[in-house]
Amino acid sequence: MKIILNVLNDKSSKYAVSGGPVSSKSNAQLFIKDLKRNKKFLKATHNTWGLILSDGTQIKDDDREGGAGSIILRILSTAKLYDHIIVVSRWYGGVHLGGDRFRHVKTCAQIYLRDQ
Repeated sequence: MKIILNVLNDKSSKYAVSGGPVSSKSNAQLFIKDLKRNKKFLKATHNTWGLILSDGTQIKDDDREGGAGSIILRILSTAKLYDHIIVVSRWYGGVHLGGDRFRHVKTCAQIYLRDQ
């Protein structure tokens, strides 16, 4: 598991990105469970994630951040990265970010891939 903390800060919201090899939906759920063993991630407002399996199956979870998982799936698809989960975590800072939050999800996923 690779974790990059403090990727972005915007209006007191903080972002982190993590990921690693995952080959099934059940393994993805175990990955998230393992990530949340760290209290910091357990307390995140959102842990959104996406995964494309080697057979092309797309799996995502927006974690109440509607549309964020789809953004991660697009990044994974463009990179042709299969059997690898990317999780973007956000700690809400009290100020609504509007559409900027989706740009931040994209940026976090791109940073993860760049540092991969």
